[in-house]
Amino acid sequence: MIESQGTMYTWFRDSVDRCPDATAIEVGPDTVTYRDFAVLVDRLAAALVAAAGERPRAVGLLAARSLASYAGYLAGLRLGAVVVPLNPAFPPDRNRSTCVAAGVDVVVADESGVGQLPAGIAALPLVGRWPSSLPAPWREDYDVDPGSVAYLLFTSGSTGTPKGVPIRHRNVAGYVAHCVERYEVTPGCRLSQTFDLTFDPSVFDLFVSWSTGATLVVPSSDEVLTPARFVNDRAITHWYSVPSVISLARRLRGLRPGAMPDLRWSAFAGEQLTSSQARDWAAAAPNSVLENAYGPTELTVTCTAYRLPSDTTAWPVTSNGTVPIGRPNGGLDAVLVGEDGVPGDDGELCVRGGQRFDGYLDPAHNHGRFHSATFGPVAGLPTPADWYRTGDRVRRESGEFVHIGRVDDQVKLRGYRIEPGEIEAVLRDHPAVHDVVVIPATTAGETVLHALHTGVAVDPTELMNAVRSRLPEYMVPAAVHYVETFPVNASGKIDRRRLASELGDAL
Repeated sequence: MIESQGTMYTWFRDSVDRCPDATAIEVGPDTVTYRDFAVLVDRLAAALVAAAGERPRAVGLLAARSLASYAGYLAGLRLGAVVVPLNPAFPPDRNRSTCVAAGVDVVVADESGVGQLPAGIAALPLVGRWPSSLPAPWREDYDVDPGSVAYLLFTSGSTGTPKGVPIRHRNVAGYVAHCVERYEVTPGCRLSQTFDLTFDPSVFDLFVSWSTGATLVVPSSDEVLTPARFVNDRAITHWYSVPSVISLARRLRGLRPGAMPDLRWSAFAGEQLTSSQARDWAAAAPNSVLENAYGPTELTVTCTAYRLPSDTTAWPVTSNGTVPIGRPNGGLDAVLVGEDGVPGDDGELCVRGGQRFDGYLDPAHNHGRFHSATFGPVAGLPTPADWYRTGDRVRRESGEFVHIGRVDDQVKLRGYRIEPGEIEAVLRDHPAVHDVVVIPATTAGETVLHALHTGVAVDPTELMNAVRSRLPEYMVPAAVHYVETFPVNASGKIDRRRLASELGDAL
């Protein structure tokens, strides 16, 4: 049971007390009970203090899909530190800048991350048979305010600077409690862990599992692409991933009808779930409840959800062929605000309530991201009565919210939220590029990024490598095109809609 006055760590400890012999996690060759996991976490907490020279305020996790990454997450929380997930697949400079911005005192690194530990920051490399080298368990009392920051994630920034999103334990409390009840998670359930820790739906995987005594089952990167095999081989009861996994599995012919007869719950988030994708998954998992969830990092993982009827003939038909994102979670208020600043049935989705964060790490990023209670501008830090502006255009259809697209140029790709402006900022640093526009384009049902630039024509590979050296792989454009000039609209601004239309016609 989730206590509103508790924290992400105390929810885990409560499960240790209730079901110590249940399996907390299965990752790689490791299968660990709650009792043993708690001891490992306490020992790792002591090692973090020793490595940092004092109790750390923020712990970086330069690790992925390893026992070290998950134990490190809990060890950071055990110490009352802010957990800052990093990604070994990201460029080293990006991880280092994240650590500096977040004030990370010590970085946990596994085999995948130890080769790129940032200089000047204390490190705790966990390689080989690392548990045997840990000190005695940390024994100091745990006393953390639920109002303190639990974790800090960085989203893509329109100015080229990622935005830090601090999420507090109290933001997570209502969300996790809602999910535990909605998805009937109890001891004995087995939940997938498909999301990278830098992607906030991973919080669902970890803490809906660990707050209930359920088992977190971590697939390898390859196993994520073969969900039916993974679900069956590991007796998964709850699956949660981005919808693009369905498309990839379908392409690999791994989603035959009836392939997952024992799967009980399926949820998708991170990008639009099309009706076609949902039908393929429903056919493969005929006994599973199927849901589509939605939410930006700033609203603590997901803030709305829609449950598809078990009878596929009763499924809704939406204006854009996607599954509705449903209605807001309990304890949240949501409205659609039009361009005229008046709530209606079509507009930007704005949300307030317990899951809403308190503002960005850099207060300058708050500008323009909140509406007041009366939908006017917000000066200074937001208050609890203020609405977070998601930037997503949503329409109410047959009583349910349907995600239409972005009110700005931001896009989601493979579950990641991307500001094209961040990619454009990198490309503009190249001497051959005068100006550049990055836009999404869909061909054969797959959305990819295209970059168009003015200046001097150069080998597109050179420009793609320039992006690759500074940004994650998912932000590297699939193609780069040289153009002499950009069309402009009546205001003299680059006409992105026209560029997107022309690109679509050319593809």
